[in-house]
Amino acid sequence: MSSYSQVLVEKGLVSLEDIDAAQRMCEEQGLRLDQALIQSGAITERAFLEVMGERLDFDVIDLPAVTIETDAIQTLPSRFVYRNHLAPIARENGTLKVATSDPFNLYVFDEIKLLTGLEVRPVLAPRAEIGKVIKDHYGVGGDTIEEMAGEDDLSFVGSDDDSQDLLQMAQEASVIKLVNEIILEAINERASDIHIEPFERTLSIRYRIDGVLQEAAVPPQINQFKAAIISRVKILSNMNIAERRLPQDGRIKFSVGSRQVDVRVSVIPMIFGEGVVMRILDKATVLYSLPELGLDEETFAQFQTLIKKPHGILLVTGPTGSGKTTTLYAALNAIVGTEKKVITTEDPVEYNLDGVNQIPVDHKVGMSFAVGLRSILRHDPDVVMIGEIRDLETAQAATQASLTGHLVLSTLHTNDAASAATRLIDMGVEPFLVSSTLSGVMAQRLVRVICPDCKTEKDPGEAKLPKTANFSKGDKLFHGSGCRQCRKSGYRGRTGLYELLMMNEELGEKIIQRVASSELVQIGRANGMRLLSEDGWGKVKQGITTLDEVMRVTAE
Repeated sequence: MSSYSQVLVEKGLVSLEDIDAAQRMCEEQGLRLDQALIQSGAITERAFLEVMGERLDFDVIDLPAVTIETDAIQTLPSRFVYRNHLAPIARENGTLKVATSDPFNLYVFDEIKLLTGLEVRPVLAPRAEIGKVIKDHYGVGGDTIEEMAGEDDLSFVGSDDDSQDLLQMAQEASVIKLVNEIILEAINERASDIHIEPFERTLSIRYRIDGVLQEAAVPPQINQFKAAIISRVKILSNMNIAERRLPQDGRIKFSVGSRQVDVRVSVIPMIFGEGVVMRILDKATVLYSLPELGLDEETFAQFQTLIKKPHGILLVTGPTGSGKTTTLYAALNAIVGTEKKVITTEDPVEYNLDGVNQIPVDHKVGMSFAVGLRSILRHDPDVVMIGEIRDLETAQAATQASLTGHLVLSTLHTNDAASAATRLIDMGVEPFLVSSTLSGVMAQRLVRVICPDCKTEKDPGEAKLPKTANFSKGDKLFHGSGCRQCRKSGYRGRTGLYELLMMNEELGEKIIQRVASSELVQIGRANGMRLLSEDGWGKVKQGITTLDEVMRVTAE
């Protein structure tokens, strides 16, 4: 038994059985004993580093809480940092402070001393924390870029326009690895989209995280390889890489750990190359239950009443990217069961729902929402979901489905709940049909949630409080100061703001009279409807989000 493993047993951190099992892993997989112990879950990496820190007299640090100095980052070349997986932290009085997760690789500190002429002060930190610092400060795929820049056969990528050469370059191991790293980083950062945009002298890569675009940390040399990167994405999504004059669409399926991730890809030709947008469809980030949506108690109870009705139309409204489909999926998951048949028609079907029959819209063969809905009704459904009501034909088909005893769920592009009724009438649906079939409309928006790791109280005196917010002196405001967990944005994750208009006899009569939506709002408010902004102010008072977020997504 090695000396450090004996110390681990003496301290009660691992058992002799753990050591025996780890040694078998070492023989089978070629691991070191410490790596096998950590990989098997016998001990955490931080607990192991604490023991090694005591033995070697090294500090074990909380790396996410440390400020990384630019001078230190510039001291070591990226290839060296990636190869040895270490992070320079601070440089002061001829000493370089360097974090490592491998306490056995001590000779690397001699290399650093020879390379920089500085004394080295090693500290210990978990491997994942060091990897995060490297990506943040040296760029995603920085080691791959360094390798590619040194390869003669790839040095001319971007200048040559020959399709066969591009095909060959896009299949190089280094290009494959780089594209994989870009996509994997986006998934790890919870991004919904990856934007790859070629400009004259740069290749911009941005991730849409919590609805807001953020620059990905990539090395500047990546511009040399933009043609190969874009070609690799096109190959993955089964596009024609020789066609660079027309837009193309495709799809990629990835397996990340135990979960399947679909990526929808769109390529459009631009002045300096092809722009690529990849929409990441990850079930883990979109399939919520109703209680997880962020509805307040009263709205939640009313919404449940609507989805339990045997017939009628329930609409969810809002702009693109406001979470309408997620809300409908949560509603369907609450409805679906052995006693009910649920059928959807979607454009496209983004996520597979267990127990739900889903039909994709295909305009090329004339399979529209309206055509699909008429066919669906011959399949004896109880609940029907239409991806979106876009035209009179679909609106009329939804109305007829409701009148014949079906519950119809759908989405509509309007700014608030009351406008949905007037929008249907504008499309050409008779007002008496809207009045008799529409059971409820829920408008929604998504706001970013304050990051729990850097959430701090804010002086209300510093904020510009809107007149409609009704804040009192005792109310507290919070904001995120910015940390590594939230990419310095102060926000992590999103929740919904909701405005639910429940139809009643008075509203029905007003709809038949074709009154303006503003009058419907007044009646709704008299019956207890909360506006989007009012729901937002409530979430600000609860410390869930900020004033700026609510004002960004609502009319306020």
